[in-house]
Amino acid sequence: MCGITGFAGPGTRTDLERMTRALTHRGPDGEGLFADEAQRIFLGHRRLAILDIDGGKQPMWTADRRLCVVFNGEIYNHAELRATLIQRGHRFVSHHSDTETLLHGYREWGTGLPERLNGMFAFVIFDPDNRRLFAARDRFGKKPFYYALHQDLFLFASELSALRRHPGFSGGIDPKVLQKYFAYGFIPAPHALYQGSHKLPGGSWLELDLTRFTLRQQRYWRFRLTPDPALLERREESLAEELRDLLSRAVKRRMESDVPLGFFLSGGIDSSAILALAARHAPPASLNTFAIGFQEPSFDESAYARQEARRIGSNHREQILTLDGAKTLIPAVLGRLDEPLGDPSILPTHLLSRFTRQHVTVALGGDGGDELFAGYDPFLALRPGLLYHRLMPDFLHRGLKSLSARLPVSGRNMSLDFKARRFLAGLSHPMPLWNPTWMAPLEPAEIGELFHQPIDPEELYAEALEVWRDSEVTHPVDKSLEYFTHLYLPDDILTKVDRASMMASLEVRAPFLDNEVVAFAQRLPHALKLRRGVRKYLLKKAMTGLLPEGIIQRRKKGFGVPIADWLKTDPPHPPLRPLAGTDLAWVAQRWQEHREGRRDQRLFLWSWLSAQHHAGSTPPGGS
Repeated sequence: MCGITGFAGPGTRTDLERMTRALTHRGPDGEGLFADEAQRIFLGHRRLAILDIDGGKQPMWTADRRLCVVFNGEIYNHAELRATLIQRGHRFVSHHSDTETLLHGYREWGTGLPERLNGMFAFVIFDPDNRRLFAARDRFGKKPFYYALHQDLFLFASELSALRRHPGFSGGIDPKVLQKYFAYGFIPAPHALYQGSHKLPGGSWLELDLTRFTLRQQRYWRFRLTPDPALLERREESLAEELRDLLSRAVKRRMESDVPLGFFLSGGIDSSAILALAARHAPPASLNTFAIGFQEPSFDESAYARQEARRIGSNHREQILTLDGAKTLIPAVLGRLDEPLGDPSILPTHLLSRFTRQHVTVALGGDGGDELFAGYDPFLALRPGLLYHRLMPDFLHRGLKSLSARLPVSGRNMSLDFKARRFLAGLSHPMPLWNPTWMAPLEPAEIGELFHQPIDPEELYAEALEVWRDSEVTHPVDKSLEYFTHLYLPDDILTKVDRASMMASLEVRAPFLDNEVVAFAQRLPHALKLRRGVRKYLLKKAMTGLLPEGIIQRRKKGFGVPIADWLKTDPPHPPLRPLAGTDLAWVAQRWQEHREGRRDQRLFLWSWLSAQHHAGSTPPGGS
């Protein structure tokens, strides 16, 4: 787990040093640089040493100095790939470095390498013989990769903050991208905050021809549901056992580490399943588990984690915090995001990561379970939404929506009034837009008011519409699963976990996103994921007997903090710095409505607060 950066084109070693050191938090264990001003190739690496501590330094070259790589991530099937490559005549220098596997794998398979990898990764390979840079990102985009192409300058980095340290980077905040941010609560790939910058989408590679300076990009993998009706004829116990075994193997792969390793534990089904399966592969007392809790009971889940750790017999640590103490970290956490993120759970995720990093360097978490197995509330809203949409006339809907705005405002997490307003807001739009608008900071009409311009919902939500329309499945549950796995998972959840953990120099691994587990989930009909209102149906079946019934049937709570209440008093003065042409008077009115308790504006105001850390920002270049 590391940070990578570099460029091809004009620049100096000093520029590379500045870019690389912007990523120190991602790799505190060392720095590696390659700078060839004659060839105009510059590669930088910050290392968080996990595997082959002595033999895994980067940039790494093949023994004949004909290929070089900088790499961020972990390849979980590197041992199998190494064995195959050795059989084909490749000679390895390192003992068990997964980085070296990428070099020999590229030499053997070229652009076909990424599709063979089971892991989380972003890497760049320099091929001087063919005058080429090759970059790839893992299937779901767990590891970040930003890039920009300005005439004869190509820049890349794990974070925008490093990209912007090059004096040749130019471009302010892109207003169209900011509109998408307020429409989703995150910035969907391939978009990035600054004009001229991009994210390489998950499951994609790109190739830069260093002679012609042309860029070629291609998807090598795309999540698609391919439900197999024959699975409905199989015994559920057999399917549950298959899922349990696949997940168990995924956990075992992710337990390989040359440094201390632990487990996030919330007491929910996903993290508890990971821990219970890990206990198959190591003595329970050797497993380190971590949880944070809050002194305020309504936001505290630590008792469930404590109970499960005691049952398994893990070495459990927890940290109990006050919500007011957590609140003081908001400016620091948001200030270190190189792109705004509208998900307030980044705060407790960072607190957990920071606490965990005091004891271990790697942690396993439960990310991906909700997206693959239908764990979110919107899946439950689909059926009543379809009935409502079919029976409710437009004029009555408008009246109900207006009435919902007058409901007494509650600051509680997922309160009834909050859910009612979200539900009706989504149903004001065509079905393909229900999922994004149910979770949106603002509706399209409000974004038009904020930016003083007409907004085309089809352009605003082009990414969500593309997923919906290109889907090969027809059922709304399946189409919603594809929305969450294509957009929400990579650009919200995985981005949140990456930034929150890497701020603390902690690597987080996600067994649910293992290639084999995902392939199994792709084949499952939706009736085995959501059945009669039971979310994660087959996953719960798979964990029966392995986890207590109380954990399996526990209602999903989420990693919440009381932002609705916080934003009534903090920050003391609403932040209103100019931001890409937005109407500050309109924003000020939303702050006032929220603070007077007239309307619940928590999602927009948190998103605005996060974006304010980029207001007025200019490329730092030579600073």
